[in-house]
Amino acid sequence: MKHWIEAARLRTLPLSVSGILVGSFYALASPTENVLTPTQVFSWKIFGLLLLTTLGLQVLSNFANDYGDGVKGTDNEDRIGPKRALQSGVISPQAMKKAIVITAFLTFLSAVLLIYTAFHFTYFYYSLFFLVLGIIAITSAIRYTVGTGAYGYRGYGDIFVFVFFGLVSTYGSYFMFAKVFDVSLLLPAIAIGFLSVGVLNLNNMRDEDSDRKVGKNTLVVKMGGAKAKQYHYFLVITAMVLLLIFGFVQNFAIDQFLYLIVFLPLTSHLLRVKRATNPADLDPELKRLAISTFLVSLLLSLCLIYFISDMLV
Repeated sequence: MKHWIEAARLRTLPLSVSGILVGSFYALASPTENVLTPTQVFSWKIFGLLLLTTLGLQVLSNFANDYGDGVKGTDNEDRIGPKRALQSGVISPQAMKKAIVITAFLTFLSAVLLIYTAFHFTYFYYSLFFLVLGIIAITSAIRYTVGTGAYGYRGYGDIFVFVFFGLVSTYGSYFMFAKVFDVSLLLPAIAIGFLSVGVLNLNNMRDEDSDRKVGKNTLVVKMGGAKAKQYHYFLVITAMVLLLIFGFVQNFAIDQFLYLIVFLPLTSHLLRVKRATNPADLDPELKRLAISTFLVSLLLSLCLIYFISDMLV
């Protein structure tokens, strides 16, 4: 059990739910024309299933990455960071493959239950769209490193992370509650997507040399370490700007900008990345950026809750 918990990489789970928090509590704070009060939009049952499905997808992705990189030999002695399950031999490829199948099946069941709870049979086309989206998400989580055509080995991982950790996670969760579009939510959705891509970019910068040796052509391998740093600055700084603009668009009171306090560790993070000359120096920054992304999402969500409680008084 200890080895399976390690393979699930629990430290990656908070990052995966960042968009869910913002999208869900934005729904709570945003009444629509179809309801009388904002609290009628939100459902704790839908919120719980959103978390369960998202966590299932993240664990599935972690198992699949462990398996894909393990059988391809990408995880070897040259790789920086903690050893993975297949690499260390504590879990066999056959056992990991079974775990991937089981996790994918359970995640699909959770997704179906979520879709039914959110839309029932009233919104058939919405249900069909999210069902297809769920199948794509599950397939993408596996195909990132598994198979001969793994897109993570061709530099497309950043697109997957941006779409599913940013747009789908944030905007999709909001839509499941409200059943309407809100363009302003794109600001935090893109921001969370960029910060999530930043975590992947750090991982790829850390593993640039080992990835290049085994033919894993990540975006970092394609552009080189120097440009990857510039790309990283763009991701984090743009995310910070978008989150700031979102507060002004929503007419936040001064105390609702509490989430901006996380800009301090984000700025400190950028300075450490700039000074880093050894790939190993980037390893602790993975955790720092992931936690900072979760914290800014959590604080922004709390500010939205404050907004709704103040509006209902």
